[in-house]
Amino acid sequence: MPLSPRQTHLLDLIEQPADLRALSRGSLAALADEMRHALLEQVEATGGHLAANLGVVELTLALHRVFDTPHDRLVWDVGHQTYLHKMLTGRRGWMSRLRQHGGPAGFTRRVESEYDPFGAGHSSTSISAALGMALAAERKGEDRQAVAIIGDGAMTAGQAFEALNHAGDRQANLLVILNDNEMSISANVGALNQHLTRLRSNPLIERFRHSGEEMLAQAGPLGELIGSTRAGLRDGMRHLLGASSLFEELGFRYFGPIDGHDLDTLLDTLSNLRQQDGPRLLHVVTQKGRGLAPAERDPVGFHGVGRNGVSRAMASSGDKVTTPAGPPTWTEVAATRLEHHAAKDERVVAITPAMIEGSGLKGFADRFPERLYDVGIAEQHAVTLAGGLATEGMRPVVAIYSTFLQRAWDQVIHDIALQDLPVTFLVDRAGLVGPDGPTHAGSFDLALATSVPNLAVATPADARDLDAAIDWALAHDGPCLVRYPRDKCPAELGGHALAEGITAPTLLRRSAAKAPRRVLVIGVGAMVERLIPICETLDATLVNLRWARPLAIEPLAELAAEHDAVVTVEEGARIGGVGSELLLALAERGVSRPGLRLGIEDRFIEHGSREECLADTGLDSGSIAASIAAFIGDSDKVSAT
Repeated sequence: MPLSPRQTHLLDLIEQPADLRALSRGSLAALADEMRHALLEQVEATGGHLAANLGVVELTLALHRVFDTPHDRLVWDVGHQTYLHKMLTGRRGWMSRLRQHGGPAGFTRRVESEYDPFGAGHSSTSISAALGMALAAERKGEDRQAVAIIGDGAMTAGQAFEALNHAGDRQANLLVILNDNEMSISANVGALNQHLTRLRSNPLIERFRHSGEEMLAQAGPLGELIGSTRAGLRDGMRHLLGASSLFEELGFRYFGPIDGHDLDTLLDTLSNLRQQDGPRLLHVVTQKGRGLAPAERDPVGFHGVGRNGVSRAMASSGDKVTTPAGPPTWTEVAATRLEHHAAKDERVVAITPAMIEGSGLKGFADRFPERLYDVGIAEQHAVTLAGGLATEGMRPVVAIYSTFLQRAWDQVIHDIALQDLPVTFLVDRAGLVGPDGPTHAGSFDLALATSVPNLAVATPADARDLDAAIDWALAHDGPCLVRYPRDKCPAELGGHALAEGITAPTLLRRSAAKAPRRVLVIGVGAMVERLIPICETLDATLVNLRWARPLAIEPLAELAAEHDAVVTVEEGARIGGVGSELLLALAERGVSRPGLRLGIEDRFIEHGSREECLADTGLDSGSIAASIAAFIGDSDKVSAT
């Protein structure tokens, strides 16, 4: 059923946060209701991150009510929960194009608004950035507050604790708001989550807090002395009761937990904390998916939804949002093959940094729960953990998005490749991802991976290639990276091998012309499928590279010698990419031919649909055809394409 229209009288009055501060306090609860409904209408129209935004309606309103933004700095971690923040900071009229080409991003961006002091997309950066802002204000003698809003999932990353440690040591003027909804994307795991649960659930501590404050208030100067002494009775009792906050041990004053949906409590607490200085941490408990019953029941399934996803959920009697069946995705094909190997080999274990559902591992988790390690948002740890498992004879598989693997390349090089350990990386979302934009694009893994000794790199073009690559990787006594995009996976494109061995390229089409033929096109990964009709039109020879490392250069050199020119096409960074390596390797073998390298240009590609992003960098089918035709002087053949 469609969402019913609702008036937004109060929200219509707000162009900037100053307008919010002019409203009466008594009107804010009604404004929160309007904001939540406006959010539902927004995501219904454009798709996007839903559950996280539903959970921070009251918190967002309270922050902009209490703090003098943009003079005071609000730094949102990850940024996928900032749709309400954008609505309140002059971008509501622009939100109809959210995550679309030319519209606002789904995350905070400095170029969008002065209310976005730091760009986000990856997690666990907010405390470091806000600390930098606080230290800069201190150096410049400016009176301003720096506030980091970080989810409990993002707090599992090491960088967050590095920043907390530094801020506590410096006694910096920093407020950290821990938005505790017991979720990252997948459910939270680990000792930190257990610690927060103890803090949330200990009624004895809550009673002690209130009764202790009353007792100290009645004790006159002695009570004031005890209450203001950090090593006094209050902290001693907390230690005795086993409830000392980890954050206090790091030098922060800890406040909470408080109800993140109670506006009066939020406003009063934030107003009090704004008058204080030094490192403070406010523990706010919220509910991911708040206000939409299906999202409350299934916050993982409603982390992100497509257009019309809200109305589908409301019509589903609370069931999860379902999508129509269709061809399997690369993620699904890879996960199925991984489960196949796990069923046969008990050494196969899977590791993921808080992305069980996103990486397709739900089935693996159900079948082999004891062999799945969800480490939280801790990519560096995930990679080195895999290395430790590999040293003991296990066959670890790290399932990770390309954009998140960027956070762990030191570990890939130092801990895995240098020691030549048998770790398999299933690298999802390789290439351009569309609406999530440049923070989530997998543009750099190919250029990075092909420069690392010992690391094999598979670039499958279809499901047959992907299965074969995973088979080879799990049998290989060394590290291997298998990359694939966020897209549907073709079953089999055909072709025959140019040489013996699983890593040999395959020939999909040979030009009908007599030698010397005009152009050899070498496709990398998912680009191969769209090259087939282009090469038919241009009568070009087409090769599916299949493996970027080891590079089977000898059969490619023999084939290139039959042609006047060579074109490479890859969905990865053009500079330092596979095409550069290929043309150089051919030249070193005496086959120097004019070459055209098509890939992602030397810039960050803005968000839009996946096809719009590909077109933006010349990798859509029409642009590829036009580029090759112009290169070989055959533009007339594609003029009607």
